[in-house]
Amino acid sequence: MRPPALNVGAKVALAVAAAAACVAGSTGVLVHRITATDQLATARSGLDRELVSAAHDHAAGRSSPAAIDPPDLPRPVARAVRHDVRVTYLHNGGVHPVLWAATRVSDRKVVAVSRSYAPEQRSLTALDRTLLTTGTAATMLVSLTGLLLGVRMGGRATAAARTAERIAEGDLDARLRPQGRDEIARLAASVNAMADALSARLEAERRVTADIAHELRTPVAGMSAAVGLLPPGRASELVAGGVQKLRGLVEDVLEVARLDARIAVVDTEQREVSAMARRAVAGLDEVRVRVAADAVVATDPRRVERILANLAANALRHGGPPVEVEVDGPVVRVRDHGSGFPPDLLAVLHTSGPQRFRTGSSTGGTGLGLTIATGQARLLGARLAFRNHPEGGAEAELRLPTECGPPRDVPQAPNA
Repeated sequence: MRPPALNVGAKVALAVAAAAACVAGSTGVLVHRITATDQLATARSGLDRELVSAAHDHAAGRSSPAAIDPPDLPRPVARAVRHDVRVTYLHNGGVHPVLWAATRVSDRKVVAVSRSYAPEQRSLTALDRTLLTTGTAATMLVSLTGLLLGVRMGGRATAAARTAERIAEGDLDARLRPQGRDEIARLAASVNAMADALSARLEAERRVTADIAHELRTPVAGMSAAVGLLPPGRASELVAGGVQKLRGLVEDVLEVARLDARIAVVDTEQREVSAMARRAVAGLDEVRVRVAADAVVATDPRRVERILANLAANALRHGGPPVEVEVDGPVVRVRDHGSGFPPDLLAVLHTSGPQRFRTGSSTGGTGLGLTIATGQARLLGARLAFRNHPEGGAEAELRLPTECGPPRDVPQAPNA
């Protein structure tokens, strides 16, 4: 199982906290090393001066605190003074560190002085505690500032993403309020500009579509009337069929234009889902209705029947008979026994919904049935999903909003 992805705010906060911790840690280490080096250099210099004074006292025959040939002289110091080298050495072998200084005063004698280095160690330990406390406090303060900045940036980015999603779902009135002059403000302005351009383009498309459809209604009606005057025969049947398809296409285009313009009115009534399903497919051959469980819903029955009729007709045209319409409470599934949705069309249906005049089938067709069904479902507040059935064939599922009455089991209904 993959861990959840971090949002922009969390990433910014973590980045600021990590940077603050690195800076505080690096500064603490640097100060520690510089202080330790200075302390050791100062202590060595002072002890060396004491050694020089003790050597002079020894040469003059005066008493001094220096030791002559001390038995506990560290081996590195003993080796160094053999070569007439005056040496200072920090020995950490005991309980407490000891600083030594030694030199030769004759062929066999060594003068050495020593003192405890514990005060410097305690001072360095206190400095480390101070650096740790200060660094931790500074890191927490900077991290809190980074968290606030990250939350603010994440909130603005999330608002931009949600607005873009609303626009993608069809809410072209959604807009952002750009704040500041940074990249997120520029993104917000770009999202608003995209929404304005998209809204203008879709509005122009709607006007053109509606105007063309309205202009075609009169000549198509005249053609329909003229077909009735033709003498019976194969030619007149072909012309009548073509005119009928053209008339249906014009009506579909007008319906799409009304849905796009959002001028449709929903007349809500309480109806049984099974009754609407049977009426929707009453005029279609090779379509069976099966009721597993019925429900009473508050909806617009005319639009529900239009959705189911379009789904069933689309299944007959582009799938394979028989077509099964299953009523399961407020859910209606329409399944054919064809080859199913092509993978590329199914991907488009899952992401952006049906595309106009695209059928995904080699059988032809106008491709407006699924578009109208999706628009009507959105208008009713219903959900329409498309998939391929595990046993073969394409399946569309309409889930109506339930506001009235739970589903109830009913006996198996006869095929419609």
